[in-house]
Amino acid sequence: MIKTTTIGTPLGDMIAAASSAGICLLEFAEGRIAANDFNEISELCDEPVKSGLNWNLWKLRRQIKEYFNGKRKDFSIPLVTKGTDFQEECWHILRKIPYGSTISYQKQADSLNNPEAVRAVAQANGSNRIAIVIPCHRVIGSDGSLVGYSGGVKRKKWLIDHERKYSGQAIDQDLF
Repeated sequence: MIKTTTIGTPLGDMIAAASSAGICLLEFAEGRIAANDFNEISELCDEPVKSGLNWNLWKLRRQIKEYFNGKRKDFSIPLVTKGTDFQEECWHILRKIPYGSTISYQKQADSLNNPEAVRAVAQANGSNRIAIVIPCHRVIGSDGSLVGYSGGVKRKKWLIDHERKYSGQAIDQDLF
């Protein structure tokens, strides 16, 4: 059974969902339409969705609180990501971007050995269902602009600034 809960953050409430296997959703509440997300997750995982808590959601709550308090840079909770092979590759690269750093969509496409796939990379990142933990907010435009975040550009800027504050990172690293 997939359980769902709301987690309060300094940037607004987030909706989280997890099965016994791991976290399968963490999105800002007013972002995507939750009912659609829940139906999609139920189909992908072949499990019903019900409000409540389980061990993975308890761990996520604690780790998200630590993240927003500047005490957690890496998450150690199991994740359930289901997407196309290309999406999974993109999300894998997102998880490799260090806390406090950013890369461009172009560099992410280059790291996939597919430099022409910038738009596809952006779409795959946009389909990430596990915000913050899979840090799609760390990907920016080639010109340094803050674009393409389902939680909104203001949140993206806040998250990048927050991570830089606690990492001591003053400038972007050339990661790939």
